[in-house]
Amino acid sequence: MTDTDDHRRYVFLDPDGTGMDQGWVFVVVAAPTGVVYQVQGGGFRCVRYEQEGYLIPLLGRGLDEELKEIFVGELKGRGGRGLDWPPDLLARLGKAVAFHVYGSANRDDPFPAPLALDGTRLAGIDEAWVPVVTPDGPGVLVWENSD
Repeated sequence: MTDTDDHRRYVFLDPDGTGMDQGWVFVVVAAPTGVVYQVQGGGFRCVRYEQEGYLIPLLGRGLDEELKEIFVGELKGRGGRGLDWPPDLLARLGKAVAFHVYGSANRDDPFPAPLALDGTRLAGIDEAWVPVVTPDGPGVLVWENSD
């Protein structure tokens, strides 16, 4: 496929880095929407990740504090791609990503469900890019990269 054959739309989250003043956390639920969200992740490696789907913003100050403590504090900004996660650190990450979200408007969920680490995609975990399971299926949790 050539670039001219790609009819998807690309949205780069926080393209100018100004999100650091307020912080932000989103879930991108994988779905064939024609919209691809991109984010810079990977700590100092500055990797561009992308996921086609739909965006769920998570609102509130400091939502990414524990995530930053893990990736910037514990992992020293090296990201986490391919890391053999120690069980205690993986458990901390699991708690840090357990934000409660509702499923899509096509569902009738009476209460929000927590996100969970996607155990089938642990090798894909990186700073600002964590594979999760949402009420609507697979997705990724993204936030501002530390560099």
